[in-house]
Amino acid sequence: MLFNPNTYDPEQFDAETRRLLRATVDFFEERGKKALVDSYINRTWYADFLEFAAKERLFATFMTPAADGSGETRWDTARNAALSEILGFYGLDYWYVWQVTVLGLGPVWQTANASAREHAAELLADGHVMAFALSERGHGADIYATDMVLTPADGGGFVANGTKYYIGNGNVAGLVSVFGKTEDGYVFFKADSRHPNYHLIKNVVNKQMYVSTFELKDYPVREEDILHTGQAAFDAALNTVNVGKFNLCTAAIGICEHAMYEAVTHAHRRMLYGKPVTNFPHVRRELSDAYVRLVAMKLFSDRAVDYFRSAGPLDRRYLLFNPMTKMKVTTEGERVIDLMWDVIAAKGFEADTYFDKAAMDIRGLPKLEGTVHVNLALILKFMPNYLHNPMTYDAVPTRDDAADDEFLFQQGPARGLGAIRFHDWRTAYDNFADLPNVARFRQQADALCELRVAEEQHADLDFLLSVGQLFALVVYGHLILEQAELTGLDRDLLDEIFAVFVRDFAQHATDLHGKTTTTDEQAAWALAQVLRPVADEARTAAVWEQVLALVGAYEMRP
Repeated sequence: MLFNPNTYDPEQFDAETRRLLRATVDFFEERGKKALVDSYINRTWYADFLEFAAKERLFATFMTPAADGSGETRWDTARNAALSEILGFYGLDYWYVWQVTVLGLGPVWQTANASAREHAAELLADGHVMAFALSERGHGADIYATDMVLTPADGGGFVANGTKYYIGNGNVAGLVSVFGKTEDGYVFFKADSRHPNYHLIKNVVNKQMYVSTFELKDYPVREEDILHTGQAAFDAALNTVNVGKFNLCTAAIGICEHAMYEAVTHAHRRMLYGKPVTNFPHVRRELSDAYVRLVAMKLFSDRAVDYFRSAGPLDRRYLLFNPMTKMKVTTEGERVIDLMWDVIAAKGFEADTYFDKAAMDIRGLPKLEGTVHVNLALILKFMPNYLHNPMTYDAVPTRDDAADDEFLFQQGPARGLGAIRFHDWRTAYDNFADLPNVARFRQQADALCELRVAEEQHADLDFLLSVGQLFALVVYGHLILEQAELTGLDRDLLDEIFAVFVRDFAQHATDLHGKTTTTDEQAAWALAQVLRPVADEARTAAVWEQVLALVGAYEMRP
């Protein structure tokens, strides 16, 4: 179930994709663990990785749409997700330089400006990375309040003045997609970090990655540098997030996979009172919980890829699954790391481990795009139609075909989320109704449809966020079940996943029970959802054997 560099062969992809993914793995393995750890501790800029990527045309191949490139180039969410997971596996910093380049390209591939598209493709072919300059220090990513101002210049075009903050790759980006405003409205334009009127101020984080703040002082913006204006610029900002921030989930998965190999191997080989630490029941539970949560993260994210790739003007369901990957999958990653850390304890602080880097970096992912509450509030917009108003769609197949995901750069206006409809979520649950914990969780999900929220409670975000956590679990389980059916997932493992979900639903229901604005009726409803999962010693033992199989299965080369 987990990515293992020793056995990795992504046979679902074409030959060139397989070669590049395998070459990326080999690059890190040949560097070895000491070099990886030392560069992290010393905050060494990853010039060697960027040199490798440039030589192999890695970013150019994976991030240039077919219409803008040549040969094997395409924007293929399935293979992008595979690369994102690999980079996360070897460290958040390597993933970050890729991730920010994805974001920087978002406004470019959405523009009708042919010269800008051609320029971006040339930069990628030459090995450059990109940046996405949206946020500002005073108000974060609040695009309504941008202070980057363009004023008309003598002789045509504009000059730009303003400061951007928290901008990845801002130190070296060949193209920076900058959001600002003119007297007529919003604008996206491209800038070059090498220009003399582009003033790099500093790295705002104490990391190997470079998260810059920079200032444009009378930066010349020609007409050919304009990517979007007005409403189109606003939409491009949000639609770029839809495309680019999806990668947060696969970064979390890669980080957790590497940490899990290290943690399980350490725990099993460590002797305490004359026996392996893994002999203790609480240790087995914690490591098993971590494992099934990680598998669930992968199942949901893999299935979400299919919805992204199959999206179109009449099927925008991906807009729910995107904040789910940003919020739910990444927070589950935090839980996975914490469960393992409780087991390995002091080992998780040691400098020569991958784990201590994972424990630090996993925290950033739920916070890289808004925060958990921002994404939960977004998820809630979909809840009425999702639970109560299904419609019929053609089945979405597994999408690992070598196709260009053109719609992602033709998403159109970023509005109307509450009107998006979904196929009946109950079908996926019905297909596994014979599994006791799927059935028990289905009880809780059905009960959620009966929960009534008063009009005045819609103004209480603290209350609504608890409801959002309950709803997110139903959506999470839905796609996991679809992926389990498509892949023939081990049934013991699937039921163990839902045993965890039954407990999680009960925990969130308890939280709802304690809210100050919860009514007596809602409190009674919440208590009724505090159910116990169905226990099965044989099932739990079978899943534990899967965990034990990770012992020594992968250790990074010295």
